[in-house]
Order: sequence, then structure tokens, then C-alpha cells
Amino acid sequence: MIEIPEAITLSCQINETLRGKKINDVITNQSPHKFAWYYGDPSEYNSKLNGKIIEKACAYAGLVEISLGDIILLLGDGVNLRYFDKGQKLPPKHQLLIQFDDGSSLVASIQMYGGIWCFKDGEFDNVYYELAKEKPSPLSREFDFKYYEKIISDENLQKKSVKFLLATEQRIPGLGNGVLQDILFNAKLHPKRKISTLSNEEIERLYHSIKSTLNEMVTKGGRDTEKDLFGCSGGYATKLSKNTVKEPCKICGKNIIKEAYLGGSIYYCEGCQLQ
Repeated sequence: MIEIPEAITLSCQINETLRGKKINDVITNQSPHKFAWYYGDPSEYNSKLNGKIIEKACAYAGLVEISLGDIILLLGDGVNLRYFDKGQKLPPKHQLLIQFDDGSSLVASIQMYGGIWCFKDGEFDNVYYELAKEKPSPLSREFDFKYYEKIISDENLQKKSVKFLLATEQRIPGLGNGVLQDILFNAKLHPKRKISTLSNEEIERLYHSIKSTLNEMVTKGGRDTEKDLFGCSGGYATKLSKNTVKEPCKICGKNIIKEAYLGGSIYYCEGCQLQ
């Protein structure tokens, strides 16, 4: 799933590889998917995009925004995005295929769910897109301790868990259940810990873990559980994920536990992250 580190990595790779390329053909919905979301009629994407030139890509939270003049192509967190050089074999199934005039291609496919939205700049009314652009990234200077403190001191959240605080309701767009696991591990906090039970030291430790963990993930090109534009795994080795759940904790040697919680899986070390 595309979260903050992957959105930044993909945007940088698009700018380095696709900027200036001219679109020659667009195929949408070749493999119909119940949970592939489009803006408007996907059959019109070819007429909207054909002849357009890739100008730049930007990361907003867990979204990748590609600008093509007056048209925006926005890709959501469940989209798998791959670039193929001319002559490379293309996947048979996809929800969006963009072919450039040099024979290379950009392919978007969806496994579980995801959004592929093509629209004129300014016409897409979507609350998640708006929040992603309005709220400061955790990696920005604007996301300082004062800003974070306002979020975590909300009286309505004190009986909620730290996972609920960080990864639900778009309080911090782009910080999802995936990156959450290592953020909490580095902060030595259990995902189910109630906000009201956190000490001042733990609150501060969590803030610094958000900043440092995400920064390391971005610096290393995303998580090793996700693929980049060229199909390569990210360089950040996750500490808590599907890759490590059967291994002992490298800090204390105790078990890494996987549980279902708040609509997704959580991972935690039974020794380092006490509830």
C-alpha cells in the first residue's frame, strides 16, 4: 500500500524517469475490478490524456499526483504502479495502461482496492485529497511538537489507542497501518496503549519516532514490503511486518505477535512493547 515513504519515492522516480514523456495511448479497466475507483467515465481517460506531456509528480500523504498541463492524474494508496521500457513484457491484467510515444509504458494495477482519478485541475472534490494537501506532512517543519501536541491532547481521544490516534480518520494523512508498526516499535509503545496512559516522556518519544522512522523509510526508498516504480522492493528493512512476524525480536529475543485490531493487522514485540 502506498503510504508516505512510497508516495515520495514514486513521485521522485516519476520525475526522474517520466518527466517530458508524451502520452500516445491510454487503456483503462481492461481487467474490471469491483474496488477500482475512477473519476467519471474511465473510457474517457484516453481522450483526456492522449497527447499530454508529463510535467511533474508530487506526493501528498499517501497519494501520487501527476500533473499534465490542465489535467491531473491522481493515484491512491492501493495502486501498484510500474514503469516498463520499450520492449519489456507488460502484465496482462491492469486497470490503467499509459503508453508513451517512445514505446515505454506506465501500468497501474489494483489487488485489493485503489483509486485512479483523472480530472481537470480544480474539479475533483474529494475530502481525502483535500486533507492530504492541506495538512502538514510529518516530515515537514510545520509538523512540529506544538502541532503534534494539539492532536494528541484532544480530549475526545484520551480513551482511544495510539493506533487509533495515528492511523485513523486522517489526523495524519499518509501515516497508515503499514508504517505505524515500526513507529510504535521504535517508540516502545504497544498499539493498544490508551492515550491517557502515556507519560510526557512517552508522548515526546512517540513524536520523535514518527519523524525519525518516516525519514529513514523515505531515505531508503520505501519499505521492503512494497515495490517501487521499477518493481524493486524498498531499501528500508521493516522491523515489524509480514516479513518478520515469525522471527524473534532483534532487540530482546522475544516473539513478534500478529493480531487483528481496528480493521487491520497489528504487529508488536511482547517484550519491548508492553500494554
